[in-house]
Amino acid sequence: MSKQISEEQQSGFRTTIGGQALIEGIYMRGPEKQSVVVRDQDGTLVVKTEELKLTKEHYPILGIPLIRGAFAFLGTMIEGVKALMYSADFYPEEAGEPSKLERWLEKHVSSKTLDSLLVGIATVTAVAFSVGLFFLLPTVLVGLLNLVVPMNVLAYNLLEGIIRVGIFLVYLVMISRMKDIRRVFSYHGAEHKTIFCYERGLELTVENVRKMPRHHPRCGTSFMFVVIVLAILCYSVLFTFVTPPNTLVRILLQLLLIPLIVGIAYEINRYVGRHDNWFTRVATKPGLWMQNFTTFEPDDSMIEVGIESLKQVLPEERGADLW
Repeated sequence: MSKQISEEQQSGFRTTIGGQALIEGIYMRGPEKQSVVVRDQDGTLVVKTEELKLTKEHYPILGIPLIRGAFAFLGTMIEGVKALMYSADFYPEEAGEPSKLERWLEKHVSSKTLDSLLVGIATVTAVAFSVGLFFLLPTVLVGLLNLVVPMNVLAYNLLEGIIRVGIFLVYLVMISRMKDIRRVFSYHGAEHKTIFCYERGLELTVENVRKMPRHHPRCGTSFMFVVIVLAILCYSVLFTFVTPPNTLVRILLQLLLIPLIVGIAYEINRYVGRHDNWFTRVATKPGLWMQNFTTFEPDDSMIEVGIESLKQVLPEERGADLW
């Protein structure tokens, strides 16, 4: 039985379509297709749309709750890195003479293999940076402080959680003040406003999109905050039994638990996407507030990119993108 969008849903239904801001562009992912739309240096919209290959259709285990979250997050990150690198090619930085390594790679490695290698390196680097900054650094800092001022487990866990949230907030504030990143975050705002316009059943025009809010409850910023809060709760419970606090043991256990934490956060995100109640409204409040730093008002040219990227991934069957 096919899904149908009622008049009530058209005034406020929820779509599974989501995206990511790029360098002068937007990556949008729907239930059947994904698309990258970039405005090049001549002002022309360059569109690259592909059919999605869903891995879980070939490996059903990847569709099991809790397991699917980590794989979905990793897959989204890989596609996001690909899209970001693609958009960056339209705005190359001035470079000097290629190094010996670059010349060797160009001579011995095919462009397709080299692209895959660069995407892999960029993805691993991004994951390592995030894990190191938001998960391991707070543990190391509190571990060093504990050598000077011994703490009980409760104080140890509480301080580690406070530092973890603090690092995340400071990071958001700092990058939001960078000129180039601020422009990317304006495209982030365009992405949100375009999706809001579509969810409210309005015609996708610049005028209609401009009126929409730029804070969206189903945003990656909110997802990351949920991951961090879950990490604090899980680690606090687990590390109550690790006495006295052992920094190395804590780090190893944290690394082992990250896939599970991401999986739980993914299921919470799915629940929030499908329901509107007191829990979902409370759960999305912090993420909406944080979007003050990760989204900014877009100009009309950015909104045009958002509209085109969304149109590219609309499903052929009406309502196939409903949560």
